[in-house]
Amino acid sequence: MSKMYRRRRWDDDDPRFVIAAPDADPETPSPELVAERDEGLPPGARWANWAEADARGPLPPPDWLLIHGDAVDHDRGVIKTGKEADVRLVERTGPDGRSHLLAVKEYRDREHRMFHRDAGYLAGRRLRRSREMRAMANRTEIGLAIIAGQWAVAEHAALSRLWSLGLPVPYPVQLDGTALTLEFVGEPDGTAAPRLAQLRPGPGELTGLWVDLWASLTALAEAGYAHGDLSAYNLLVRAGRVWIIDLPQIVDVAANPQGPEYLRRDVVNVTSWFAARGLALDAETLSADLLDRVLQR
Repeated sequence: MSKMYRRRRWDDDDPRFVIAAPDADPETPSPELVAERDEGLPPGARWANWAEADARGPLPPPDWLLIHGDAVDHDRGVIKTGKEADVRLVERTGPDGRSHLLAVKEYRDREHRMFHRDAGYLAGRRLRRSREMRAMANRTEIGLAIIAGQWAVAEHAALSRLWSLGLPVPYPVQLDGTALTLEFVGEPDGTAAPRLAQLRPGPGELTGLWVDLWASLTALAEAGYAHGDLSAYNLLVRAGRVWIIDLPQIVDVAANPQGPEYLRRDVVNVTSWFAARGLALDAETLSADLLDRVLQR
């Protein structure tokens, strides 16, 4: 058995995750506790609570990040909605007047959650408790809560791993239940970086974007992973750099029985977009090259 199968994966059981009774939600503080904690703050504001978060990003944190205990997060509204989660823009301000923007990805509550195609992605992830596995398979109320927790924990862990490897992903600031706070990829005025799908690049820019993206896909494969749902809609472009986002379904290619197919699909999706704009690419050859990199680890 290769060493790839023996290593501890980022999606192994996390001891912080606790299953509660069906009528209790460990992910969301009670309204009374929230009101008491944030008493005195203006509407739409809450303490940043970085030190007490369920999980934080790789240490040391970036210099731009405010982690002071008196920092406050001000809600600036929803900037993206999706089936599984909404993304809100937040401005974090410190007691010294400094501020910066963040994105908070809030996975939907169990009444509205619409996770799709999760069975294939979860095939490569492990839980040690058979009761939890049965709950997930049967889509019970607890099972749906576990899946939501897995998505949030998996995305935070994946971003932490990839950010530490130097890949262009948002820094995962903190995880609070199923709310994931991320580096905001955009401009200081709150304008989000455009998705690759929104661009109409000329030939030279198109080639540059592909070279940059291919370097990231290569690094991702050499770490053993595939994005799992990659397309021009979850790639952002800022200052000529391609950023990879939306990673809750990241796939350990060797551990997941469908891993090679997910990797191939990622490559087909993005090369089709580039090909439609004039850059001919051989998806089959490229996906085979990435799979070789995974297997040679």
